[in-house]
Amino acid sequence: MSNEKVAELVQRSYDSPPKYTEIEPGVPEDYRQINTLGQLLEINYKHASIEEQMRGNLIVKRRRAENPYKGIVGFEEDVIPSTDRAILAGHDIIYIGEIGQAKTRLAETIAKNMLSPIPAVRGTLTHDIPTTIPREELTAMLTDQEIIRTSPEFHVSKECEDIIRDSKFDTKIDWVDGAQRYKYVLATPDISVKDLVGQIDAIKIAKKGVEIYSIESYSPGQLLLARHGILCIDELPVLDPRKQVALLSVLQEGKFTTGAYPVIFKPMAKIIATANPIDYTHSGKIIEPLFDRLKSHINTHYPTTVEQEMTIMVQEANVYDGKAFLPIFMLKTLARTVHMARQHPDVNKDKGVSVRMSIHSLELLMGEAMRTRTLYHDVPAIPRPCDIYSIHQAAKFELSEVEDTRQNRNNLLNALIEESLKQTALEYVAGISQDQLLKLKEEFTRNKMFEVAQNLLGSKQDSVDYENQLNKFPTLKQLVNQAKEFVKKDQQIFVDNVKKYNVNSDIILLSDNLNGEFTASVTEIVLEGLRWLKPAIVDKKEKGYVST
Repeated sequence: MSNEKVAELVQRSYDSPPKYTEIEPGVPEDYRQINTLGQLLEINYKHASIEEQMRGNLIVKRRRAENPYKGIVGFEEDVIPSTDRAILAGHDIIYIGEIGQAKTRLAETIAKNMLSPIPAVRGTLTHDIPTTIPREELTAMLTDQEIIRTSPEFHVSKECEDIIRDSKFDTKIDWVDGAQRYKYVLATPDISVKDLVGQIDAIKIAKKGVEIYSIESYSPGQLLLARHGILCIDELPVLDPRKQVALLSVLQEGKFTTGAYPVIFKPMAKIIATANPIDYTHSGKIIEPLFDRLKSHINTHYPTTVEQEMTIMVQEANVYDGKAFLPIFMLKTLARTVHMARQHPDVNKDKGVSVRMSIHSLELLMGEAMRTRTLYHDVPAIPRPCDIYSIHQAAKFELSEVEDTRQNRNNLLNALIEESLKQTALEYVAGISQDQLLKLKEEFTRNKMFEVAQNLLGSKQDSVDYENQLNKFPTLKQLVNQAKEFVKKDQQIFVDNVKKYNVNSDIILLSDNLNGEFTASVTEIVLEGLRWLKPAIVDKKEKGYVST
């Protein structure tokens, strides 16, 4: 094809309206079949900006009643509406909240669900979209002519330019999704300005013999690696002021330079930052010009209800036993324990109690059921109240009103666990009758003790397994069977509720083959309830429950 024909084709493609229907902003309906530069030019492809992608995809999802924030729980009334407003306004965002409040998870979710796939030249680190190159420059690349640059603006990398010169219209493109254009930077003292904006690469100079101020000598930093995407800067106030200055021109003008480089770089990315409330409010932690240019400041929070915490725990916990089952009362007990820790006057509110404590505690609880029973017997891992003290190693909180020692933290956590068990267990013995109470007293007087231990199986072990013991306590057995039905009903309601969040609920799904391990777990929660009735029916001893 002659140079004139090439120039005519490029100009027509740039000046003409698209020949395709969009399924998302900037995405042709048959985009998976479009894999060369020539095909992009043939359909008159038009790139949608990052703001157009986020705004357009949010609008479409909302109108279709789809959840744009899958996996985010508990923010429906405040954080999500604020985020919607920021996206529709085209703002960069800073989320302010304590540890473990899903701030970076929100940034990831926005990148995954609200950025459209883009056509980037295969093999380019900076997601170079060929049809964003100025018409004259693209024509020069396709016709092997020298580029006459009219501005110092960076449009594509030197690697991209070389690929287009070599492959012409057959230049391969890949459709890069939002998750791949999300870059995460944890602001630590060792982060440098070069990490953010890039640097002159001495190795490239030595290997390729390029000039020091040639674009070929430049290695991109995080800002350009997040090009056409989202750069998440976690704990922004930790960056020292000199490094924060590097972000100013990006937020104000959408561009930056690096050192004495005679080139302007436009990352065309959105910045989402996070900050701890203490650092956020501390004067000088975020320099004033940067503070002002982050247009939307949104406060996050911990789950406001036990049910929200439970949903997050089920969603995030890693459980490695496919046969495991988590009774609703054990989940509720863990969630209540962490909730009470956050509200306790002795716990340091500035540090907070992360949702990660809930998640890691659940993983440990399931691991404890596996360690004590599943490893040695062919039984599913079903945790019981007697397993719950295994969560001590996941305790992540500090004390402020009393001395912050390990012993004091352990004492507080034990007290919180006991109170949480009490509140949960009483729900399952609420309907007990006076007649049943009298019979229970007689049974415990006659049989002395109901033995409870982590290594006792629910059934098929010996005379002291839970089901065999229940045969000696007919009224207790009746209460356990009643509680089982209550648990199943409670469990099903929770399963139905978490479905709206698309949470994998395998670990809490009821099945027809719940065996003696489930019976053992329900028995323990019923015994705990009897312990806390007024007047109490049983007392807890080291080896089990006895008559008061």
